Amino acid sequence: MRVFITGASGWIGSAVVPELLDAGHQVIGLARSDASADALTSAGAEVRRGTIDDLGVLRDAAAEADGVIHLAFKHDIAFTGDFQGAATADRAAIEAFGEALAGSGKPFLIASGVLGLAPGRVATEEDGQASDGEAPFEGAGARLANAQLTVALAGRGIRSSVVRLPPTVHGDGDKGFMATLVAVARDKGAAGYVGDGANRWPATHRADVARLFRLALEHAPAGSTLHAVAEEGVPLREVAEVFGRHLGLPAVSVPPEDAAEHFGWLGGPVGLDSPASSALTRESLGWEPAHPGLLDDLGKGHYFAAPAE
Repeated sequence: MRVFITGASGWIGSAVVPELLDAGHQVIGLARSDASADALTSAGAEVRRGTIDDLGVLRDAAAEADGVIHLAFKHDIAFTGDFQGAATADRAAIEAFGEALAGSGKPFLIASGVLGLAPGRVATEEDGQASDGEAPFEGAGARLANAQLTVALAGRGIRSSVVRLPPTVHGDGDKGFMATLVAVARDKGAAGYVGDGANRWPATHRADVARLFRLALEHAPAGSTLHAVAEEGVPLREVAEVFGRHLGLPAVSVPPEDAAEHFGWLGGPVGLDSPASSALTRESLGWEPAHPGLLDDLGKGHYFAAPAE
């Protein structure tokens, strides 16, 4: 297939691109900068210049491709407090792809998340299909609505799928939640966890996530929701204890009422108990994660290299 990918040079996309190329697919990646374009060219992909705000570019690229994987998300503004704005831009892109792909039967995949889907119990692929309930943190409801929109595109003749990611897709080079929490620990002089730290986050190695995206592109049924979850739930206290050992800092409990002050914008998510299963995904696509779990990956030490001066 000729596959158009947004976010192709990002953390997930830069693993998905070689996964697809190695499987014999052609890749056209959206690039908003010269650096992104150079990275895609070096990886063996073609380049389409633009951003996810360039809706005409998205429509044209989708129409010319055999499938689309939408990974781009405005994390730069989401991480600084405007999650709603990032989700609104994401919805516009999804609608543009829907217009271009309607009636084609082509695969269309987006990335979403499992965090906060079913707090306190193990979430499954069947959760979050309706819009009832309160969002667990600001902006989460809007992104869930975007996933529901994508699933509904199956009714317009598109083989649409939502791949829900755990809050930590880990590996060497990760600059996401785990790297942010390491930076917070350094800044505060302690590796914190909320309350007793028994709350759990699911986790998956980046290479395993990339393989699931390929399998979904090739085989996922229309309207499917998939969980890219290798570990159902890793207790955040155990994560903080690994941080503490590598950084030479104490692992300490942060009262829930102080979480926002201690962790900043991560104060809400880091206290969630949000385990998730991928049993239905594994059964449907034969996906079996094969790379190290989160604690083993943290134990390798690459998250704790001294920051550049």
